[in-house]
Amino acid sequence: MKQPLLAFNDKGIYCARADVYLDPWRAVPKAIITHGHSDHSRWGHGSYITHHLNIPIITHRLGEINVSGKEWGETFTINGVKFSFHPAGHIVGSAQVRVEYKGEVWVFTGDYKTEDDGLATPYEVVKCHTFITENTFGLPCFKWLPQAEVMADVNNWWAQNRADGFTSVLFGYTLGKAQRLLKHLDPSIGKIYTHGAVDNMTEVIRPMVDMPETIRITSDIKKEDLKGSMVLAPPSAHGSPWIKKLTPYVTGSASGWMAFRGARRRRAIDKGFVLSDHCDWQGLLESIQATGAEKIICTHGYSDIFSTYLRELGYDARTEHTQYEGDEGDTETKEPGEVPEEGGL
Repeated sequence: MKQPLLAFNDKGIYCARADVYLDPWRAVPKAIITHGHSDHSRWGHGSYITHHLNIPIITHRLGEINVSGKEWGETFTINGVKFSFHPAGHIVGSAQVRVEYKGEVWVFTGDYKTEDDGLATPYEVVKCHTFITENTFGLPCFKWLPQAEVMADVNNWWAQNRADGFTSVLFGYTLGKAQRLLKHLDPSIGKIYTHGAVDNMTEVIRPMVDMPETIRITSDIKKEDLKGSMVLAPPSAHGSPWIKKLTPYVTGSASGWMAFRGARRRRAIDKGFVLSDHCDWQGLLESIQATGAEKIICTHGYSDIFSTYLRELGYDARTEHTQYEGDEGDTETKEPGEVPEEGGL
């Protein structure tokens, strides 16, 4: 039986012919990394290969590592196997990995989204025979509104809170979502402050992307300074002693999981904004069709449901277990047993 070009084992996605792993979750000698979230780029590998925009992000997170960067579409060959990075649109520096050997082409998406967020390099369709896709939001009830509509809602919410004398505290994970929100906040409404964790990552990304100015919240910042302003913070800050100094405040959360009934109530959030850095159901289906792939491998998310549907459409689809869990420590995590609201709104 012919050995597959890529295989899944207890360390990650392995290309035996090149002796290299893609986004391995255990320490390996050589790793190709799609993006900077902690479930895809882990510490301990002998060497790292990634897109050059991702290097500042993973070195900030992992410290001193042996890493080399590539351009979009630049081919590099390992033991006769050709690899290249192509934009995934997920976060800054996020990439799909194209793998080719003797005319056979596989693509591993990592995490991806097809909507251009104005921050990450926009998603690129890559033709292939086998497509390894995430399925974080692989249910038909997930249908995202255009980003412009969501951000208009965010800015209107902030403006109303300011008029009512409240500070707006908006939660989003520190790498990706926080910078996406910041990019599209309207600074004419008021000042934008950041939690230290958000500020640290934003300063890493700022040289690569034009974003509004922010003020880091430090011990000398007073409540009076914050009144009517916007504060970007990680979800872990909610309910912490840190947030008490922002009183009076109103909270909001930007996540694809805000589509779940009860998510705001369980998390004691005043306002939920459905905004994800992953594909919705239609985005997944359209991406798969555009690749021309006949074989589909579904990984993290609603992979069993999604692969079953793909088989009904005539694809050769299956699932594979991985240890990709979500995005950073501030992950978009599904509430156990929750059912999405109709239409994902």
